[in-house]
This record gives sequence, structure tokens and C-alpha cells, in this order.
Amino acid sequence: MTRHTKHMTPGIAPADPTADTYSAPTRPTINDIARIADVSKKTVSRVLNKSPFVSVETRQKVEAIIERTSYSPDPQARGLAFRRSFLVGMVFDNPNPQYVVNMQHGILDGLRGTGFELVIHPCERHGRNYLATVRDFVERQKLFGVVLTPSVSEDEQLARMLEDMKCSYVRIASVPLDRTDRMIVSFDRKGGEQAALHLVALGHQRIGFIGGPSTFRSTHERRAGLEDGLATAGLLLRSEFVAEGAYTFDSGVFCGSTLLSKRERPTAIFCANDEMAAGLLQAARRASLRVPEDLSVVGFDDFQIATQVCPTLTTVHSPIRSIGLLAAKKLFGRAADAASTDSETADLRPSLVVRESSGPVPV
Repeated sequence: MTRHTKHMTPGIAPADPTADTYSAPTRPTINDIARIADVSKKTVSRVLNKSPFVSVETRQKVEAIIERTSYSPDPQARGLAFRRSFLVGMVFDNPNPQYVVNMQHGILDGLRGTGFELVIHPCERHGRNYLATVRDFVERQKLFGVVLTPSVSEDEQLARMLEDMKCSYVRIASVPLDRTDRMIVSFDRKGGEQAALHLVALGHQRIGFIGGPSTFRSTHERRAGLEDGLATAGLLLRSEFVAEGAYTFDSGVFCGSTLLSKRERPTAIFCANDEMAAGLLQAARRASLRVPEDLSVVGFDDFQIATQVCPTLTTVHSPIRSIGLLAAKKLFGRAADAASTDSETADLRPSLVVRESSGPVPV
């Protein structure tokens, strides 16, 4: 006996599964959704990809049909259609783990509801085959786009390579390095200036600086900001009060011990990140110095460690999570031919947070 299968409504089985004409429910396709909604396949695709170029009425109609039919796009088919996977990469060489975590959270905030996922690629900017490994990462994952954090974001060769690969990217750096649609500026120099003005207002004149690696532009910008603030009071940053750290706790201990062992030591020290500032607090304890009575300490970033140490750190707050969120939005803004996200009102400028580690100059 020849079996005949009746036409099936997508996602709905016959009422009687024992009937002679029974077959498994057919999985609805994007063409089915377009036919039922009486719109083009391209319109359905735009709804699925959160495109702003769909009217509210049409979006709601298509979404209602998608929900009713339990339609879900095939990730592999979508990837083939776009010749990209639904993955966004984050490339970093930052030695501060809290920076990396905060940035990831921000990017994930921006990816929420898009169907995209985040993959990360730690690297060593000055290591062997560095560019080749990043290229392999992008090609192997078929990345939709990449977020570049300091200091890899400062590498012009990397930016040119990604452009040649037709891979969208957003760079995060302390100064403008690229087109505005590919760039987020963190204004580190302004943060350093705020730290200086705070210490000068407390009466300090012998002010030291513990920077990060010289290969990081943020180190130079934060130092330049410190020097700007000192200049307003007619002060200079003395070379003997400057030490180069590595943006790590241990380097903060080492550099702090070096500066505090001088016969004429600083009465206040600005550290280019909170990890080194926490290390400086330990160096001060070893030198039997009280903070802030004998030494004022100011950090940069305002990460969790700033409120976990004793005394709590006066520091410059940098909105890393908000920066990560905006980076993700910029990636999608370009890819969907949407309007530039430069009109975003998020305030990305650093701001001083005064806590217990800074006080008046010792009498």
C-alpha cells in the first residue's frame, strides 16, 4: 500500500499520530516565516539580527509568528550565509586580570540578546609570531568582529591586517588612533591630571609616580596627566621620584620599596593602576610608614581591589565595563549599516574617587 503524507503546517503534528498519514512535524524555515508574515525573507533576517531598519509593527508581527511556530535559525546555516560565525573576539595582552574580566562583562552586556557569543585570545604583543597567531584566531573562529584592548589596540600593523581580512574591529586606547566608528578613547590623561590636582590640593609637593610598562601608551598618558596637574601649581615631576612597574602587585611592592628607601622620599605617590597601588601599600607597611598620615597613595582604575585593601584606595575610576558595552555596540552599528554610536550619551571620562589612602601632607 502506498502511503501519502498530507501537507503539514510548520511545527504542528497531525491530531492523530497513529493515522496512516502521520509523519514527524516539519521544522519551520525562514521561508515559512516570511510566507506566513507576508514579508520578504530579508525582512525576517533583519528581525532576527536586531536590525533597526524594521518598523515596530512588522517586527512585532514577525516575532509573534516566530514564537508561535517555535522557529529557531540554524546557526550553521546562518554562519554560511554570512561567511562568518556568530562569534565576537576579544584580543588582549593586559597583565591586569580584573581589567580583562571587567571588559569581558561589558562586551557580554553588549552581546546580550543578539545571538552572538564572545571568545577571547590572550597574546603577547612583542612575542614571536604574534600577528600570525591573531590571524589564525580570526580565521579559525570565522569571527564576526574583534575588540582590541590596550596595548594590542595601539598596534597599527594589527589594525591594517584586520582591515585586509575584512574583519570588523573596535580599538580601545587612551588617545584617538583610528576612525571614530572604530575607536573608543578612555581619556587617561584627564584621569592623571585629576589625581595630581587632588594631591596638590592636600599640600603635597614631593609627588612620585609608579608607571606601567613603557610599551603601554596608557602609562605615558597617565604620567602626562600627572605632570599637567603639577604644572598648575608650578611643580615638576622629579625623575628620581619615577619608577617603571609592570601593572602588577609585585611590581608595585618593588617600585614602592625603591622610592620609599630614598633619603628624601615622596610624601605622595600616584600609581598608574590599582594593583601597583596595593603593592605600594604593602611596601609602606614594611617601611613602617602609615597611610595616609606619612604617605598618600592614589591609584587608577577603581577595580574591586581598591575597596578590599586597608586603607581603602583613593583612585581614578575608569568605566571599563561601559567601554566594553560601547565597543560591542560599535561593532554591530557598523556591520548592520546602522547609525554611528558616537551619539551614545555614556560618559566614558575617568573620575576621581576619594577614599582613605590620601590625606594632607605630613607636617
